[in-house]
Formats: sequence, structure tokens, C-alpha cells
Amino acid sequence: MRLGTNLPKVGTYNRAVVLEAIQASDGISRVQLAARTRLTAQTVSVIVRRLLEEGLVVEDGSMPSRGGKPRTILRVDPGAGYAVGVHFDPKEISCVLADLAGRPVARLRLPVRPGLEPESVVRQMARAARRILREAEVADRKVLGVGLACPGPLDESGVMVSPPRLPGWDQVPIKALLHEYTRFPVTVDNDATAAAIGERWAGIARITPSFAYLYLGTGIGGGIFLDNQVYRGRSLNAAEFGHITVEPDGPECYCGNRGCVEAVCCPSAIEALMGGHIPHDVICAAAAAGEPGARRVIERVAGRLADAAVSVVNMLDIDLLVLGGPALREVAEIYREVIARAVSTRSLARRLHAVRVHTSPIADDAAAIGAASLVFHATYAPRLGD
Repeated sequence: MRLGTNLPKVGTYNRAVVLEAIQASDGISRVQLAARTRLTAQTVSVIVRRLLEEGLVVEDGSMPSRGGKPRTILRVDPGAGYAVGVHFDPKEISCVLADLAGRPVARLRLPVRPGLEPESVVRQMARAARRILREAEVADRKVLGVGLACPGPLDESGVMVSPPRLPGWDQVPIKALLHEYTRFPVTVDNDATAAAIGERWAGIARITPSFAYLYLGTGIGGGIFLDNQVYRGRSLNAAEFGHITVEPDGPECYCGNRGCVEAVCCPSAIEALMGGHIPHDVICAAAAAGEPGARRVIERVAGRLADAAVSVVNMLDIDLLVLGGPALREVAEIYREVIARAVSTRSLARRLHAVRVHTSPIADDAAAIGAASLVFHATYAPRLGD
């Protein structure tokens, strides 16, 4: 949890710190806010009054008193604003409407027809966003914007740059196009970083200062929070965990290296290990049911991911590693057990502090909820630049 500052001319930052603390809690008093943010009681009182006036926060009952005046409980008003999250995967568009608490209130999934032109796919995204708002009966004035999570790399203006699994999508200005077709402000990030931001806003990492998110989808990526700030890197494409080498003599990866995590652990690699004729979801279902061959393959892949996870933990010295993404369906616990065991026995700082390894409670919709959270994060999260 970030701390506020009592220096002058930092009202915007302090407001964001207080709002984040309220959003991350399950009800909190003004006294607790002052203790958690280290702001003065007067500063907290002024900020809370403004948040109440703006309708972002509500007073919701009181805490039991041990003498004296009962403390009023503050919570974020979930209905104060909404965001549409769109996750664009090469095979599917997932759309989520989330309230200000980060909770999904409506979901929509649409297949992507192979061979469609990029502009046609973006129009499909826009129609999905409009449809979900219409069906949920949420007015445009309540919508803060549209968040888009899509495969990277992306440049600073939201243009896709040679995405490896999307031939024909090089130099597509996906952010600008989605804004044109929805008429809402659009925030865009790669799917793994979006999932990490979703975990920060609505998942199990709300009050964890430093954590890494390992995302398993059509490809493998990641997101990083360090000291309460999302880390994107020089070109906004940090945390490419999928390109850590785990088998030096392994298969060639599209990035030019050999034996990358992505080359040996992505769904298509798992299908190849099973002979190339069984779909990934069928393999995962069989492994979860205890079928020995499928189980061995998933455990082998989890072992390679664990090698990368140990490297990530050693490099970043983090508190938490979160696993999420659609490729974890059915087999999340197998991955978690193998990776947790490796981190607890092989990480350099294991005798100094434990590193928690958890599967995301929003894993199946991680990128879509993360996309919606991009909007909330960009609008309300404290940023050092402020």
C-alpha cells in the first residue's frame, strides 16, 4: 500500500492514495486510513469529504466501538463508474463490463473468424463493447472508458508492432481504431501486463507492494509491480517471461533463441508433446482427471515454467507470484504446486522470506478484467509522476 505525503502541492497524489486504500480494503475508517497512508487526520478528512461529494465513496455503517464515537466505515461505491474490458486473443474476443470495485457485472465471448482483416476485427470489438453496455443497461455517461488487452509488442501510441502470432497485424493502430469505433477513451496494454493490473485492482495483489504475474494464454507473458508501481520497461514491453531460456538445446523460438519458455510450454508445444493430434483443452482435462500420460506432460511443462519462475523471483526479490490466464483451465493447481515447490526450495532468499505462489481468482477472465482495470488504474491509481 502506498503512503501519502503531507507536503504541499501533492493533493492529486494524496487523493489517489486515499482512494486506493479504500478500494483495496473491505471497509475502512478515517482513523485507519490515516494510519495506513501516514497522512494527517485532517488531510484524510478533507480528501474523504471530497470523495463523498464526488460520489466515488460511500459511508456504509459503523465499526463496533470500544468506547467513544463509533467509526464510520468507508467503501468505494461500485456503481460510481464502469469500464469495458476487451481482451483480443488471436482466436477469441472476451469482453467484460466491470464496476469501480473491479467486479465483472457482465461477460461476453465471441470467436474471431480466421483471415479477417484487422479493421473488421476491431469493429467486432467495438460492437461487443456496445452490446455489453446495452444488455447491462449502463448509460454512456457512467463509462470511464474502454480498456484493451492484446498481444504485444505495442509502441507508446498503441500501435501493434509485428505481433508474432498475428500475421498481417504489423503497424495496426489498434488503440486509435477502437476509439474511432466506440467513441470512448481507450487505454491499451499487452495482455499479460493488463492481467497484472487487474490482479492489483480486483484480485489477490491489492496490498502487495511487489509481485510478478505469469500469464499463460495462446503465448506466455508476464507483468510486474515493483514498490506499488507497474513496471513496463523502456519500450512498454517488459516482463516477457516467455522468452527466458529453459532448454538451451530446445526447439527454436520465433524470437530467434532456442528453448524459450514459450517454445516449450505454450499450448501448441503441449499439443506437440502429446503427438500433435489432441487439442490443448482435452490434454488439460485428462491431466486434471489423472490420466498418466497427460499428467506427465503437464508436470514436465510446469517444471520448465518453474525454472523460469525461480529466475524471476531471484531477479526481482518479490513477495508474490501470481499464475493466471486461460491456458490454466483445469490444470491450475498442478502448475501452482510444481512452481511453489521450486520457489520454496530453490530461490536465493528463501531463508529470509517466503514467496507466495497463488493462482489468480480471476484467472479465466484475467486479461479482460485486467483490460477494464487499465481504465481504473489510469484514472485513479497513484503514480509517482504526479
